[in-house]
Amino acid sequence: MSEFIKAALVRALRTVAQTAVATIGTSAVLSAVDWKMVASASVLAGILSILTSIATGLPEVTPGPEIDDGHPPA
Repeated sequence: MSEFIKAALVRALRTVAQTAVATIGTSAVLSAVDWKMVASASVLAGILSILTSIATGLPEVTPGPEIDDGHPPA
């Protein structure tokens, strides 16, 4: 598994946990927690985290070697 995939999954897992904690914390008592909403919001947050990592990269992962496209550097 590549370093990028590992870092993206760790970041997504943290996001899922943070979202679950925040969503559970909105209920006054534990019996009032809407567990389907917690799961749904947490999974969505994890998916968005992975998509954001793909779109913008991850600062934890050092960039790979430059690809030579035959053009001089700008």
